[in-house]
Amino acid sequence: MTQHDKLFTPGPVEVSAKTMAAFSRPMIGHRGEDFKNLYRDIHPKLQTLFGTKQPVFLSTSSAWGVMEASIRNLSGRGMLCCMCGAFSDKWLDVARRSGKNAEALQVEWGSHIDQKGLDLALASGKFDTVTLIHNETSTGVLNPLPEICCTLAKYPDIILILDTVSSFSGMKIDMDALGIDVMLTGSQKALALPPGFSLFSVSAKAFARAEKQKDRGYYFDFLEFRKQQENWMTPTTPSIGHIFALQSKLDEIFEEGLENRYARHARTNGLVHDWVKQTGFDFFAEEAFRSKTLTCVANNRGIDILSMVKRLRDEHHLVIDPGYGKLRGKTFRLSNMGDETEHTVSHLLGCLDDVLR
Repeated sequence: MTQHDKLFTPGPVEVSAKTMAAFSRPMIGHRGEDFKNLYRDIHPKLQTLFGTKQPVFLSTSSAWGVMEASIRNLSGRGMLCCMCGAFSDKWLDVARRSGKNAEALQVEWGSHIDQKGLDLALASGKFDTVTLIHNETSTGVLNPLPEICCTLAKYPDIILILDTVSSFSGMKIDMDALGIDVMLTGSQKALALPPGFSLFSVSAKAFARAEKQKDRGYYFDFLEFRKQQENWMTPTTPSIGHIFALQSKLDEIFEEGLENRYARHARTNGLVHDWVKQTGFDFFAEEAFRSKTLTCVANNRGIDILSMVKRLRDEHHLVIDPGYGKLRGKTFRLSNMGDETEHTVSHLLGCLDDVLR
């Protein structure tokens, strides 16, 4: 039997045997009491993780499904897309393909979204919706969410759609306190579940906006999600295996304790940052705005990154990312999210040292 190659990519991440076993539990019907009890069990924990009193919804889709849904449910006269990397840049394309009037607030990759620039754009009065990625996975930039939300508080009619795909459950995000209108995430990042599932919550203000939209569709209609959740169901057939796995993972998360979990992610992230400095590499993201769940390393040493990645896999059975999109070969990304510990991250860094020697 060939040795398993362990993922240290920033999504999908490694999924534990315990989580995969939960994913494979015997099937139940999605319209019966067993499913309702399953949803009832996980829901309070999800609300705690989201920092909300609003319902939390389960979507059998990648997070992009909910991103497009947010645009279709909420965008009115104008959408401002905050763009600082491959994934946040994609919001503009998705919005325009959805027939929406969307404009870019673009900053250079590696830089953060500045609340002053956002304030200036919103003062024009052209926009009623803003899209923001909290943690830009392609560049390793962590946007200053509290400051941005304080700026948005000046514009109470504007809806904020927040993508927390690679930060959710790796650091504290308080949806209600920050005034976030849609908060969405995927399964395959810090939650360390198999890909193909997403979670989201919607504010009362956003529901009021959605009620006025005439072309919400059905599969991703926020009002349909709310109506079905009141009876502990989903609008369409869900991936029950994912929800079993989520139940198991939530039990683990709350057994560890949220503050302990966030502190673990900070410590493992710190190990990677120390390694970057010690090995003479540089960070792609600007200082003070770096992700806590992954690190985008700049190839200032001019090494052959594709060869390094191949050797790490061939010799140590560890998989890292050689840079996303136009950053391929110019950066590499190291994930510390999910179930990773000081021990596992130290092992990765030691193996990287061996390959670089």
